[in-house]
Amino acid sequence: MRPRIVLADDHTLVLEAFKKHVETEFDVVGTASNGRALLQVALSLKPDVIVLDLGMPVLSGFDAAVELKKILPCTKLIVLTMNEESSVAHEAMRLWASGYLLKKSACSELLLAIREVLRGKSYVTPIIAQRLKQEFIRDPWPKRKRKLTPREREVLILLTEGRSMREAATVLNVTPRTIAFHKYRMMSDFGLKTTHDLVMFAINERVVSPP
Repeated sequence: MRPRIVLADDHTLVLEAFKKHVETEFDVVGTASNGRALLQVALSLKPDVIVLDLGMPVLSGFDAAVELKKILPCTKLIVLTMNEESSVAHEAMRLWASGYLLKKSACSELLLAIREVLRGKSYVTPIIAQRLKQEFIRDPWPKRKRKLTPREREVLILLTEGRSMREAATVLNVTPRTIAFHKYRMMSDFGLKTTHDLVMFAINERVVSPP
């Protein structure tokens, strides 16, 4: 029996192109065009591998993957994105991803990545892997106690004001997934579990004043 794959991307033409290519070697048992639909499809089909974009509507691919890792821990998750930020790749690989590829990569690389993760390995497209390696050489212990970056402080202020991630993204002229990345990185690095923890952290760091 061939491995079962689910593909998730909000661009229909991209989705169909990759589906056609993946089907030469694997069974594509389902597709989704947003993160919420992906959760439903994945729970119903329980595939071996999910290939997903990070920037989908309704619920981002990043947020959907965080949930998928909890409810389907045996399913391998591969990112297929246009986002070349090594910090995003690092966070995805650290939290839930088994693979990270760029949409500009050759289609054959996607098949290679699927094969690798099915063998229990991980796969990162070479250009991103090189950047991650360089960053590790510069800072081999990224989890040690650190200070907030200027961008993190901006995000923290907006979120503690009660703004949604979409609203914060509009104010800072970035994408909602960029806000989500900074939020979850802060929560992970500083051991925060809830929105209340985030607010108290902002007060303790003197980013905002107590109410």
